[in-house]
Amino acid sequence: MDDIDKKILSLLQVNADIPVAELSKKVNLSSTPCWLRINKLYKQGYIKKKVAVIDRAKINLSTVAFVQIRTSQHNMTWSKKFIEGVKEMDEVVEFYRLSGTTDYLLKVLVPSIDKFDEFYKKLTDKVDLSDVTTSFSMEELKQTSNLPLHYI
Repeated sequence: MDDIDKKILSLLQVNADIPVAELSKKVNLSSTPCWLRINKLYKQGYIKKKVAVIDRAKINLSTVAFVQIRTSQHNMTWSKKFIEGVKEMDEVVEFYRLSGTTDYLLKVLVPSIDKFDEFYKKLTDKVDLSDVTTSFSMEELKQTSNLPLHYI
């Protein structure tokens, strides 16, 4: 991984549809070496896939909820059932197991509070939970899929 690879990754994070000819000019390479580097980055796992970033407001997902879950159960059977159940819920766009007093954190996108309530009921039917706390986003201040590359 050299500076040219980092620059390629940086530019592709902003626009994965950039033509190789244009990208190669921005990184001072000819098209073929640039294309080879992109393929190498895919093969090495730096680039997982290309996706379209959809405007959530345009598809009626204006409500963002952060759901903190605490449980008294930590056995494998419970964990497997819970994790599989949450992964099946389309409204959950991010899902983390945490250290500290909260066991799990979910980022949930829904059209309204009423739809969140429906989601909440489905969630709590999956398994027994000790405590569920939800915070609703008032304003999105930063959202990006661009990762910092200065650590590699």
